[in-house]
Amino acid sequence: MSKYGKYVITELKEPAEKQRIAPLYNQYARRILWMDKNVVPGAFNMNTAWYLKAGPTLDDKPHTHDKDEIIGFFGTDAAKPDELGGVVEIYLEDELQVITKSAMIFIPAGLVHCPLYLRRVDRPIFHFTVVVDQLYVKNEIGK
Repeated sequence: MSKYGKYVITELKEPAEKQRIAPLYNQYARRILWMDKNVVPGAFNMNTAWYLKAGPTLDDKPHTHDKDEIIGFFGTDAAKPDELGGVVEIYLEDELQVITKSAMIFIPAGLVHCPLYLRRVDRPIFHFTVVVDQLYVKNEIGK
C-alpha cells in the first residue's frame, strides 16, 4: 500500500448497527460508503447513499447530535443539477421543510431534526450526512 492509500476508501465498511438494519434500509436506499474513525483513524463521520424509493425512512424519530451536521440531497440529472427528482420532507424542530431542489441543510449541534420522509422519488437521489465527530451518535428525543 502507498504512504497515503490508507486514506482512500473504496469499499463500504458499515458499523455493526448499520449492518443489522441494512435489510430495512435497503428497502428504500443503498448505502454507498461510510467513513468514521473505525474506517480511517482520526476521520470524522460521513455517510453516502442513493435514495431509490418513496416511503418512510429509518430516521422516523426526532433526534439531535452533540456536534454539527450537514445533510445533503442531490438530484441525479446532470443537465438539471438543481432539480431533485423527487420530494423529501424533514422536520427541523417542529418546522416541516419540503425539499424539491438539490439541497444541503446545516444542523447545528443540539437542533432537533427528523423524521425524514421520501414522499416522491422519480430517479435516484444522492444523499449524504456529515457529522463533525469521529462517530455517528444519535440522541433520540425522550430517551
